[in-house]
Amino acid sequence: MSVLTYPEAIGVGLLQGVTELFPVSSLGHSILVPALIGGQVERDLNVSADGSPYLNVLIGLHLATALALVVYFRRDWARVIRGLFTSVRERRIATVEQRLAWLLVVATIPVGIAGLALDSVFRTTLGKPIPTAVFLSLNGIVLYVTERLRRGGTGRRRAGAAPAPGEEDLSEEERSDRRITRLGFGQATWIGAAQILALCPGISRSGSTISAGIFRGMNHEDSARFAFLLATPVIGAAALLKVPSLLGPAGDGIRGQVVAGSVAAFVAGYVAVKYLTKYFETRTLTPFAIYCTVAGLGSLAYFTLT
Repeated sequence: MSVLTYPEAIGVGLLQGVTELFPVSSLGHSILVPALIGGQVERDLNVSADGSPYLNVLIGLHLATALALVVYFRRDWARVIRGLFTSVRERRIATVEQRLAWLLVVATIPVGIAGLALDSVFRTTLGKPIPTAVFLSLNGIVLYVTERLRRGGTGRRRAGAAPAPGEEDLSEEERSDRRITRLGFGQATWIGAAQILALCPGISRSGSTISAGIFRGMNHEDSARFAFLLATPVIGAAALLKVPSLLGPAGDGIRGQVVAGSVAAFVAGYVAVKYLTKYFETRTLTPFAIYCTVAGLGSLAYFTLT
């Protein structure tokens, strides 16, 4: 019978918190790592096994990652929520805050619909090591192609880039908001829809969204920031749908482990987003592209030859 031990829960929480935000696919790693370890860990952490609580646990852990994003971007979310309420009250979209709020709303709609319709099918049907290894390799190729064909710059590069005229008194986050809100609503929808690819295990949500933003002419820094803001409601909503099941019979015997894993996921997620927001100021997706391609092809060779 599949169970979940405390060490497994904490390990999965740390893995999920980091890989959800790094452009390397959290679901892909949550499938491949247990399969590579083998033994009881593989049996306990098998996302496609009948009666396994692992899928619900994984999605439940996403709530902790979403909370880490909310805490890190708390000032941004305060501005977004204020912008949404003032826009509805005034029946207009006039300020940067209001436009950013509606860009996030519009960009979330496609993946929300697709997630409700297809999430369980994709995860259970494709949630096996060999398809996941293939998708992880493809994720790496997409990241590499993005860097080869990019239209946006590579971030601030910038220890010291001068702000645009009229932005001298703004924080860097507020300047980023202004750059992001130059997107049209159609462009934002296209970027948000890229998250649908992450329903395939091995395809990264953040990687897909950052790549889509770069293809639309955004720099790495703004693409990453927009991707993390977009991910927050999507990850949080998916997790909230599964939390009630963990409070019922499906959570019997594993609630303590889920709490321990959630704490680990929160800490790992907060550290990951803090690191990545600085990383993308000056650096690119190339190291992640190399990692995903090598890890995916290596895993594919291992599972097909053993």
